[in-house]
Amino acid sequence: MRGRSDEVQKKRLVTGLVCAALVLGFLYVYQGSIFGSQSSGASALEYGSKSLRKFGWGGDEDADDTTSKFSLEDGDDGIIPKSFPVCDDRHSELIPCLDRHLIYQLRLKLDLSLMEHYERHCPPPERRFNCLIPPPHGYKVPIKWPSSRDKVWKANIPHTHLAHEKSDQNWMVVKGEKIVFPGGGTHFHYGADKYIAAMANMLNFSNNAINDEGRLRTVLDVGCGVASFGGYLLSSEVITMSLAPNDVHQNQIQFALERGIPAYLGVLGTKRLPYPSRSFELAHCSRCRIDWLQRDGILLLELDRLLRPGGYFAYSSPEAYAQDEEDLRIWREMSALVERMCWRIASKRNQTVIWQKPLNNDCFMQRPPGTQPPLCQSDSDPDAVLGVPMEACITPYSDHDHKAGGGELAPWPARLTSPPPRLADFGYSNDMFEKDTEMWGRRVENYWNLLGSKIQSDTLRNVMDMKANLGSFAAALKNKDVWVMNVVPEDGPNTLKLVYDRGLIGAAHNWCEAFSTYPRTYDLLHAWNIISDIEKRGCSPEDLLLEMDRMLRPTGFIIIRDKQSVVDFVKKYMSAMHWEAVATSDASLDSEQDGDEVVFILQKKLWLSSRSSRDEE
Repeated sequence: MRGRSDEVQKKRLVTGLVCAALVLGFLYVYQGSIFGSQSSGASALEYGSKSLRKFGWGGDEDADDTTSKFSLEDGDDGIIPKSFPVCDDRHSELIPCLDRHLIYQLRLKLDLSLMEHYERHCPPPERRFNCLIPPPHGYKVPIKWPSSRDKVWKANIPHTHLAHEKSDQNWMVVKGEKIVFPGGGTHFHYGADKYIAAMANMLNFSNNAINDEGRLRTVLDVGCGVASFGGYLLSSEVITMSLAPNDVHQNQIQFALERGIPAYLGVLGTKRLPYPSRSFELAHCSRCRIDWLQRDGILLLELDRLLRPGGYFAYSSPEAYAQDEEDLRIWREMSALVERMCWRIASKRNQTVIWQKPLNNDCFMQRPPGTQPPLCQSDSDPDAVLGVPMEACITPYSDHDHKAGGGELAPWPARLTSPPPRLADFGYSNDMFEKDTEMWGRRVENYWNLLGSKIQSDTLRNVMDMKANLGSFAAALKNKDVWVMNVVPEDGPNTLKLVYDRGLIGAAHNWCEAFSTYPRTYDLLHAWNIISDIEKRGCSPEDLLLEMDRMLRPTGFIIIRDKQSVVDFVKKYMSAMHWEAVATSDASLDSEQDGDEVVFILQKKLWLSSRSSRDEE
């Protein structure tokens, strides 16, 4: 009897253990599918989550290509989520196409000496995140411009290593709950304003004003740090594209954007920067640690492509003044290179040299045969940029530009509303340009009326136009204290050079991929037909909504101008995205065109996450 009883007890014990294991397993799977594991193990929030692939980047591979998701009734297009999972806290600063963890996981063979690991490498569809990016612990609504130029909340970017690493250069200082920016830089410890005035003086600009009476408007700052140079140029009516990679000085671009200063994540590596030819009047490098002599001067030739006729390159670096053997060698070789490129020294003083690009092709035609670097081939498009390798050649001017000698652009601010010289490249007339400018003026006025009491004069600072076309949306914001990142999608007319000709800035981009910016960096996104456009290309509109949420600051706004079916589609995801409707309007009220469009304005709520949940505020 005792043996039989022991056997029964053993069976009961085994049965109990099996049941307990099944219950625990079910709880683990349930919790992981809802919230995601905080460990480094598998979770619904890691790359390639099978359970949410319906909403992943790249769309549904099994979907019928002939059916638009916007034409389906509720419930016909699969599960509409009531909530999206929240990414692990360690992904609060995720930049999908500039993620070094992805590079390691995919074992990409990149040439580190060419900075390929800092270029864009987007995850394939099966490895793309499809969760909401959480703000960091203690996140606050950003400080308003113009105060934000000089201070930000430490909790919003909880990284202070630059304050310690660059303490002798006055980049930034931690003061209690805030990070303060004294205006210093690697080469201008005592303030960017004094450095800028000295540069204007070197060029003999009147009143030491760097804008040269409106003739100098757009600037490219390479290796910009926390963008104090660009920040201090704004008061002179000069707008700067501050450029830096996501390198050992992590978060420098994030700090710039948090401050309300235009900035973009990018690197001079192997691919062209996403800007058209002849975009900038001035390029600037202050100890940017770039080897300009490598690969036959290919990086300097990329700057040459981007500079306007007569544009300047300001170079502040030991090579310009140091007397040791290595610096002298670099200076000799660099001087010889730029001379063959037909640049001349406009000024050289103390630790800075400023070169100037020629106004026409005369110097190129006078070079001896076989001079290096060569001129680019006539069939090379200098405005093709996305994924296009840099070329070690000089971009000559067209016959028209050669004859004009760089004198066609109106000074700022007249430049904003004057027909751009390159309109003719697209067959556009001056009358068409003027009507487009007037139309977007009416549309923006309507947008602001719809936003009403939701915004004050300082509510918005960083604005993105996701489909900029001629830049007229940004032009209509001239009297607002904002700056606009004008994005020109790759699948439409390459009108970005017209945007730059108007004295505005922007970048080319493919909206089937994530943008090169940190999370929570824009106050307003303007989406004109962009959701319809990417769906026609077979890309996932759900993915685009997730990307828009990633870029948008909490309490920020989205203006969608699209078909009614697109607006209905977006409404299905509002709750899951933590967005709320602000206003809806018939687009025909502010336009004589596109009577089938609807204007839909949303606002992103401020929500905070913990390790396994989120709280609404």
